[in-house]
Amino acid sequence: TDICNIPEIVKYATSKGVKTIIWLQWNHVEKQMDEAFPLYEKWGVAGIKVDFMNRNDQEMVNFYHKVVKKAAEHHLLVDFHGAYMPTGIERTYPNFITREGILGNEYSKWSDRITPDHCLTIPFTRMLGGHMDFTPGGFLHGNRETFRAGEQAGLAYSMVQGTRCYQLAMLVVYESAPQVICDSPYNYRKDPSGLDFLKIVPTTWDETKVLDGKVGDYIVVARRSGSDWYIGGMTDWDPRSLKISFDFLGEGNYKAEIWKDAPDSDQIPGSLIKEHLSVNRQDNRELNL
Repeated sequence: TDICNIPEIVKYATSKGVKTIIWLQWNHVEKQMDEAFPLYEKWGVAGIKVDFMNRNDQEMVNFYHKVVKKAAEHHLLVDFHGAYMPTGIERTYPNFITREGILGNEYSKWSDRITPDHCLTIPFTRMLGGHMDFTPGGFLHGNRETFRAGEQAGLAYSMVQGTRCYQLAMLVVYESAPQVICDSPYNYRKDPSGLDFLKIVPTTWDETKVLDGKVGDYIVVARRSGSDWYIGGMTDWDPRSLKISFDFLGEGNYKAEIWKDAPDSDQIPGSLIKEHLSVNRQDNRELNL
């Protein structure tokens, strides 16, 4: 049996400026949180990801509250997977940073249901309830003809539907702190186009503006972190040209760094183009998705 030396992993990660979250099965947490959480705090663990609850009866709702409260006592962040949708308790417990409770990219391992149509519905429905750990940002792509669910294709990791820029835009459009990207490290190393965006995009925001959208079809969201604005635009399977105004910007000129779909992205979903230009609040720009 392999033994995982968690304190050594945490120590090494800390030396690299990386914080550690431990993934746990809920029934083990229920039995051992009084012993485990102080130990995790002693080791320097930043948080826990609790999984497989898969229900929302009274017993389980009480379990959520108990876990988050106990975790707060030991300075641990909490991410619930296999979770029911948000009910607002993160306002009471700010260490409760995100939860699943959504038909997310994980389902692409065995299902073809995570389509662009689905992904353009949830910003107007599920996301109204609060943070959602959708696990966006996959780098192994399929279009309508080439997508295969991971298990059907014999893959150890999941393909995702849609283009590279469409997956990157999820990190702006979908609200979750932190964002958990869904793919194998090897796919990011193999085809790193857009990896530079993953390195800079924030996960928490000071201001949000919805610039355009239609349920199930498309959405464009602008979010501000500090003095920087990020704009995410997503469409369903239909190509679209959307005109947006930059009138939400402050005075002066801004340097825009743009990751956008290439002309062949419908056939080569990982294809993208980068541009740099200057914009100000009087400008308009066409987004070709």
